[in-house]
Amino acid sequence: MSVVATVGTAARNAWALSFGDGVEQYSPTPSTVIWDEPHKTLKRFGTEHDGSRRPVLLVPPLAAPASCFDLRPGQSLAEYLLDSGRTPYVIDYGTISFEDRRLGFEHWIDDILPEAIKRVSEDNNGALVDVVAWCLGGTMTLMTAAAHDDLPLRSIVTVATPIDYTKMWSVAPMQFLAKFTGGYEQTLFSRIAGGIPGSIVQLSFRATALEREITRPWFIARNLHATETLAQMEAIERFMSRMPGYPGRLYGQLMSRITLRNDLAKGRIKLGSRRIEFANVTVPVLALAGTTDAITSVDAAQYIVKILTGAPSVQFETVPGSHLGVLAGPGAKNTTWPHIDDFLAA
Repeated sequence: MSVVATVGTAARNAWALSFGDGVEQYSPTPSTVIWDEPHKTLKRFGTEHDGSRRPVLLVPPLAAPASCFDLRPGQSLAEYLLDSGRTPYVIDYGTISFEDRRLGFEHWIDDILPEAIKRVSEDNNGALVDVVAWCLGGTMTLMTAAAHDDLPLRSIVTVATPIDYTKMWSVAPMQFLAKFTGGYEQTLFSRIAGGIPGSIVQLSFRATALEREITRPWFIARNLHATETLAQMEAIERFMSRMPGYPGRLYGQLMSRITLRNDLAKGRIKLGSRRIEFANVTVPVLALAGTTDAITSVDAAQYIVKILTGAPSVQFETVPGSHLGVLAGPGAKNTTWPHIDDFLAA
């Protein structure tokens, strides 16, 4: 590119970022809503549907928008699955407010996810459903499969899903402090506020890449001529700006049972008087972890191999990428997604 063209591109991008709507308008993959209730918006990607393709349900975590699977063209797992001859769906929980403070894991594993899986199956003439889930979405999917052995499930793929929380550097200080305090202080704010607001979740997510946040102005300045790079940055900013929160009760369960007591690594989780055993997961599982993930370490994710003793196969792979990058980074189409494609095709 000539100097004149480079300067012209940089000027246009600077104007778009400062006074316009950005360098790239958000263009989600076309989809149709097939089920819409509070915290239960089920979308089918694609413009045509005849029920002959293999259905795949995409499950996001709590406190992250469902757009994680469809950031932008080229960074959309939904688009990739659609192009590979499958029919992807996504379950969208929407916003979480104070009114949702009493919702716990049970609401997802006994209602939202089982119903979504059944509806996807019904929409495809009773076909078995593959599930691809990110982060805590993988935890909830495993819990759902363990608690309900009658679901039309074919397989589960987890991406950046932590199992052994003692292997997560950010959790170690909380676990140490809880030995003396019982962990009461970890959920004090959520009990008062009725949950964790999306703004707090966004701040914590940004904190995992503090260097990137600090150097952002310099990053923009030296990439003003690189429209694609700036579009990738905008996609991440848009994603983080839409983060919903955690319901108060679920956050309490997450902190007490999973984060502090490390229930998942024991192969079970206790919810009240109920105990869910992960040995009851009886479908093939693929688990993927990012080698540069600042939230879910490889060791924390790899422990999944030890707890799914009832699954016919548990495959674990590492791929390059951060917590979001391993799922939807610009390189995911050459690393993470082919692993998913090969697993689903096997």
